[in-house]
Amino acid sequence: MMNTQTRGKTQNHVAPTGPVHTLPVYRAADFCVTNGINLGDPIGHADEIELADAYCLKKPTKRARLSIVADESGLNIAANSQLGRTGAELHLDCVATFMGGSGATVEALILIETDTTGLIEDTYLLPFAPIVPEIEYVLVKIDRDSTRARLAEVACVAFTRGTRITLANGLQKPIEELAVGDRVLTRDHGPQDVRWIGQQTVRATGAFAPIVIKQGALNNEHDLIVSPNHRIFIYQRRDHARAGRAEVLVKAKLLVNGVNVIQSEGGFVDYFQLLFDSHEIIYAEGIAAESMFVDGHVRSSLPTDIQARISTSHAFAETPRAFELHDGMLEPAVAADLLRSASAN
Repeated sequence: MMNTQTRGKTQNHVAPTGPVHTLPVYRAADFCVTNGINLGDPIGHADEIELADAYCLKKPTKRARLSIVADESGLNIAANSQLGRTGAELHLDCVATFMGGSGATVEALILIETDTTGLIEDTYLLPFAPIVPEIEYVLVKIDRDSTRARLAEVACVAFTRGTRITLANGLQKPIEELAVGDRVLTRDHGPQDVRWIGQQTVRATGAFAPIVIKQGALNNEHDLIVSPNHRIFIYQRRDHARAGRAEVLVKAKLLVNGVNVIQSEGGFVDYFQLLFDSHEIIYAEGIAAESMFVDGHVRSSLPTDIQARISTSHAFAETPRAFELHDGMLEPAVAADLLRSASAN
């Protein structure tokens, strides 16, 4: 159990390795109690916060980038993170539910950064829907049991209903019509069997709002709609991205320009995940995109038999040749146009 005391950030940590997930978070100091028992205190861990306390987000406040790496032992802060200390342990404390003045609820994941002795260094808030500054949000629920599942949802690699996947025979099939055992065309390993198909329906808000890559944005013939963290594979014939290699991966959310790549909020969205024996590049609406990648926090959300299969598979690993373009490496306003041009003949 973590120590609830705080201390200065004097510890050195080793930079973790593995696939990086970027979470748009607020620091605890930006979300404080304005009415209630803990008046004036920032949001804290589950043992400190009190139901019925009202919180407000300071204005102006912007989310900052918390980059994390997950493995079997837990979560750590990645080297390129805007917040936190590289290599520091990160704990999923609880999911807090707040009610705004209109009666609408907002869920948020509370994450705790600790030093090497287990003392709290910082606290972060990851809302699953937008929080409006200077509006009071009353804490109505604390859930300690669903933290890993909710983080896995945020970081999921998923296609939306209706997305056409290219099969081994060259035909395209809507993802909701695929079945376990169907053979799908992969870029690196030819035809591969689908081992598992996940499905979830979530509110299309905040971190769950899908990204729409409109027709032609990446030389695609039809719109491709995916989850924000879904990575698109680009083969650069000319290295416009200055990645130093031809094969790159870029998260869909980093391509949003408000014109031909947008984030679509409102209503609900059906997300589907495809799992193979290894991490694959497949074709969705003609665009090369990754299949589901299983790391430490995603693994626990899978069925037990699928977890066992993956644990005995030495082939399940990150696609090694492709270089991931991180936040800040591309200007969002021109990212899609640049990558479309780089991949053109």
